[in-house]
Amino acid sequence: MSYTSELLKRAIARSPGEPEFHQALREVVETLGPVFEKRPEYVRWKVLDRLIEPERLISFRVPWVDGKGDVQVNRGYRVQYNSAIGPYKGGIRFHPTVSAGVIKFLGFEQTLKNGLTGLPLGGGKGGADFDPKGKSDTEVLAFCQSFINELYRHIGPDTDVPAGDIGVGAREVGYMVGQYKRLTGNLPGGVFTGKAPSYGGSLGRPQATGYGLVYLMEDLFRRKGQSFEGKKVVISGAGNVAIHAAEKVLQLGGVPVTVSDSGGYIYDAGGLDVALLKEIKFNRKERLTAYKEAKPSSEYKAGGMVWEVPCDVALPCATQNELPKAGAEALVKNGCKAVGEGANMPSTPEAVEIFQKNGLIYAPGKAANAGGVSVSALEMSQNSMRQGWSFEQVDSALQGIMKGIVKQITQAAEAYGQPDNLVLGANIAGFLRVADAMMGQGVV
Repeated sequence: MSYTSELLKRAIARSPGEPEFHQALREVVETLGPVFEKRPEYVRWKVLDRLIEPERLISFRVPWVDGKGDVQVNRGYRVQYNSAIGPYKGGIRFHPTVSAGVIKFLGFEQTLKNGLTGLPLGGGKGGADFDPKGKSDTEVLAFCQSFINELYRHIGPDTDVPAGDIGVGAREVGYMVGQYKRLTGNLPGGVFTGKAPSYGGSLGRPQATGYGLVYLMEDLFRRKGQSFEGKKVVISGAGNVAIHAAEKVLQLGGVPVTVSDSGGYIYDAGGLDVALLKEIKFNRKERLTAYKEAKPSSEYKAGGMVWEVPCDVALPCATQNELPKAGAEALVKNGCKAVGEGANMPSTPEAVEIFQKNGLIYAPGKAANAGGVSVSALEMSQNSMRQGWSFEQVDSALQGIMKGIVKQITQAAEAYGQPDNLVLGANIAGFLRVADAMMGQGVV
C-alpha cells in the first residue's frame, strides 16, 4: 500500500461518521502521490500527516431565547485548521447541516484555497446548526450574541479572522461584531470581514466570490481563445455568489438563464433580470416563485434539477455535493463545455470524473471560489491601514488575484504532466505553499 493510501486509510478511521471530510481528504490526498516522488522530504517530515489533522477544533453550546420566550440550544464550532501561512481565516456558516465533519472539510479546503491566493492567510472555518430562515431579527440577534459569547475568546486580528458564509450575511456579521466589541471593549476592525462599509467593511466584498468565479473562468477561456460572449450559463443557488456571478456573466456578454433555491429553479431563456433577483432575494427576502410572478415569461420548476437545462457553462454556487452524477451526465449530454465551482466541493466525485473524462474545462472550488477570501484579505489590509479603497481598486486587485490563481494551477498541472487536470493543479499548488511554510517552521 502506498504512503498516500495508507495515510488516507488511517485518517478516515480516526474520523468516523464524517463523510464530507473523508471526501475532501480523498480528493486531495489521491492527487499528491507525484509530489512525494519528487519531494521525499515531505514524507520524512510527515507534512501531510500533520496537514490533514486540524490544529484545533472548538465545539460549544449556543443557548438562546426565541421570540416565544422559549430557550433553544444549538451547537457551535470553530476549526482552526492550519496557521502555517498566517492567521486562521474562513467563514461562519449557519445551517442545519453544520456538523464537526462539515466544518473540518470546509477548514481543510480553506487552508489550500487560501494558499492559492498568495496572501498570508491560514485556514479556518466555523458555524452552527442554526437556521436563520424564518427567524426574526430579534431572534437572529439573540443567537449571534450567544454564539460570540463563546467564540470571542478564540479570535483576534492576528489569530483568527472569521467572515460570513451560508446563512451569515452582513446582518449576522454586524450582530457578532457588536457583541465582540461589547465583550472585549476593543474595536473589531480587523477581527471580522464581511462587515458593512459604514464600519470598516470593504466595497466589493458581497460581489467578490461571484465575480471572482467568473474572472477565473474568463481567464481559462482566454487561454483557449474563448470568452463568455454569447455563452448560455446555468447557475445554481440564489444568494450572493450566484446572483453576482450572474451579474458579471451578463457584463461579459454571457447569458445566465437559471438560479435555484431549495424549492426549485427559475429558467429565463432570454437572460436573468439581475436587478429583479436582487430585489426579491436581498431586499424582500422572498422565494424564487416571486421572480416568476414578476416576470411571467420565465419558468419556475419546483423540485427540478437545474443541471437538466442545456447550457455552455455550468456554475454550481449553492452547497456541497449539489451536482451529482446524474447532473453531470445531463450537462455533458446537453453540450456543456465548462464547469466552474462557486461553492465548496459542490460536485460529487462521480460528477468530477465525468467532467474530466469528457474533456470539460473544470475549475474546482478551492481555486474558483477564492474571490471571497481574497477580498476579505483586502478588507483586513484596509482596516490595518485605516483606509477605504474604491470599488474599482478592490475589483482590480481581485482580478489580479484570480489570474494569479489560474497561473499557479495551470503551471502545477503542466509541471506534473497533466496540463488539463486543474483538480491536480489546484491541489498540488495549494499543498506546496502550505507544505513549504510548515517545513520552514519545524515540527509544530
